[in-house]
Order: sequence, then structure tokens, then C-alpha cells
Amino acid sequence: MVTNENARTPCHHAVQFYGDDAELLERVGTFLSEGLAAGQPAIVIATPAHRAAIERTLEAHLIDVPAARRLGDLVMLDAEETLGTFMVEHAPVGSLFRRSIGGIIEQTLRGRERTPVRAYGEIVDVLWKQGKTEAAIRVEVLWNNLAESHAFSLLCGYSIGNFYKENDKYRQICDLHSHVHEHTHPRGDTPAGAVVPFTPRVAPA
Repeated sequence: MVTNENARTPCHHAVQFYGDDAELLERVGTFLSEGLAAGQPAIVIATPAHRAAIERTLEAHLIDVPAARRLGDLVMLDAEETLGTFMVEHAPVGSLFRRSIGGIIEQTLRGRERTPVRAYGEIVDVLWKQGKTEAAIRVEVLWNNLAESHAFSLLCGYSIGNFYKENDKYRQICDLHSHVHEHTHPRGDTPAGAVVPFTPRVAPA
């Protein structure tokens, strides 16, 4: 993991670049289960396949998923449906994002406002795979803006395949996160066209 002290975010906003679901689920399962075990509710905004896989992963971490969902400690949301609450003409609208995502966080924390919430989201990955890269970048900025009024720790997931020969876009995404979990290539090799490992920019003296 690379800590980006110069990230433009006021909260813990991490990103996991993954090559396959196993790599992603290992990170997400640890992130969410540690929070749930500490009494921190969790919000998951993901595709149907990943939501089901995350539930199985949490169960492997000894989380009682049905009980957590029943008590409102684990909120599972569909990525496409959530996008529909704040996208207008293929672009995210800031006021709608605050109303939708901010409302989800507020509802999850109702009656326990001082409790931290952990969230995993892949709406940005969905947008990127649809070719809406600028919309995905804008959503990252909106998450950072939301952190100025709502307390949460966020983990985003991106398929590393999105960034084949796209080093500039890769760095742009990294710069919007406080912690970067880079994809580990099998056998430690780096294939042609792979992104250059992220190095945080040095702040001027």
C-alpha cells in the first residue's frame, strides 16, 4: 500500500486496483469485516455478482451477514441503480450525489451518528468500463467533497485492465485517493503496457 499524503481528500479514501475478483475480495473482505467487528456499519455499492461474492467473503470472516443486514449494519446496494439516482445525461450531478449518497450514509448512521461508517463502492469502475472516464473522475471528486460534511472511510475498486497504456489516467485516480493498493502481477512480472507504479508527488518545500 502507498500512502498519498498529498491526496486531495479529507478522509480515508483508498483505492484497490485488481486483476481478478480474488484480489479484490481479499481487500474488501478485510476492510469491511474489521469495521463490522468493531461495531462500524458497512455500505456496499457493487454489481450483483460482487455483492454476492462479498457476502460470502464476509461470512468467511465470521460475520453473520443475515443478522448484519437485518440490523442495518450491512447495507447492500446495486451500483447501476445507485448511479441512476444522481446521473443526468451521462454526467453526475453534485446536488443529486449529495442527496443520494449523503442520505444513504445518514440513514445508515441514524441513532449512532458518532460511529464511523465504512463503504466499498465500484460505481466508478462501472462508469469506467462504460467508457465514461470523466464521469468516474468526477464521482471521485464528489466523494471527497462529501467527506467534508459526512464521516466515512471509503474503499473504491478498479479493474487494472481499465488502465492499459493509460498511465496519466491511472495517476489521476491515484491522486484522488489517500491510500493506493496497487495490483500485484502474478509472479511479480510487469507485462508490456502495464501502468507505472504510483509514486506520490513531492510537496514543494
